[in-house]
Amino acid sequence: MMNRRGIIGASMAGSALLGARAAAAAAADAPGETRLSKPCVVSTWDFGVAANQAAWAVLSKGGRALDAVEAGARIPEADLKNHSVGRAGYPDRDGHVSLDASIMDDHGNCGAVAALEHIAHPISVARAVMEKTPHVLLVGAGALQFALEQGFPREELLTADSRAAWEAWRKEAKYQPKANSEVGDYGKTSGQLGTPGGKGNHDTLGMLALDADGNLSGACTTSGMAWKLRGRVGDSPIVGAGLYVDNEVGAATSTGVGEEVIRNVGSFLVVELMRQGRSPQAACKEAVERILKKKPAAKDIQVGFLAINKQGEVGAWAIQKGFTYALCDAARQDRVLPGASTY
Repeated sequence: MMNRRGIIGASMAGSALLGARAAAAAAADAPGETRLSKPCVVSTWDFGVAANQAAWAVLSKGGRALDAVEAGARIPEADLKNHSVGRAGYPDRDGHVSLDASIMDDHGNCGAVAALEHIAHPISVARAVMEKTPHVLLVGAGALQFALEQGFPREELLTADSRAAWEAWRKEAKYQPKANSEVGDYGKTSGQLGTPGGKGNHDTLGMLALDADGNLSGACTTSGMAWKLRGRVGDSPIVGAGLYVDNEVGAATSTGVGEEVIRNVGSFLVVELMRQGRSPQAACKEAVERILKKKPAAKDIQVGFLAINKQGEVGAWAIQKGFTYALCDAARQDRVLPGASTY
């Protein structure tokens, strides 16, 4: 016969189980969360569709997730209409285009470059750092030297459109923020991106892939904030901030004002929250709320997280409306969904 203590204990255990099931059901029904079949790939922003399709060309043939994310990230890096990633990225306040990128595989290997000038594909240099050096991160002149030694061609990255935007900005150099510039300024030369740190000035392609073998990899690439101080580095090349992959749990990437992501080690936080049982979307939401709790003024900027777990469940959350992400699996290669947001 069960005594009173046993009855209470069983009741509490039952309530906890019901609560956990309710929480799981609520998370599964969260707006924007979905589940993809293996293999699959997801990436930040509308322009992630083309990147996903390049990654899919690798994944659909049984290729490795690492090869897929590198191939995908190279697409926006080469897109002359994309002013937030790669060779057409807007320059710093002195007119220099500098690029940042990181890559991470299913074994926990990672490589990154920051403040890299004159090289059009930082994601491939980041992979070379990972595979050909004992280091994780190379920066500035050293990163350029390494890239040239590896055979990457030296190029002038400041395009005519980017120069025009920079010169337009220099006339007044006013800091007026404009939200979600990755989409809003695609293919345009307005030059009206606002201040480094403003809510409209945040630039990244983050990509996460799950291959047919169930292994994860991720990539993150950016030209950084337009009109930034020369040498400024955001979250994209910082492993654990802009990108993190744990093949036992899942992977996450971020977009937005990198300083706030770095302060909270955002992508690592999202993965660790998934390890504790949160769904990808719930983990992304909690990471955003962590930023806002520590710094309430962050409600005026944009930060978004995108995550996928080992089961192919995908979720995203941002501070403000306007963040979008692209999804790709065998069923469809051109999906774009709006990320849920706090405001």
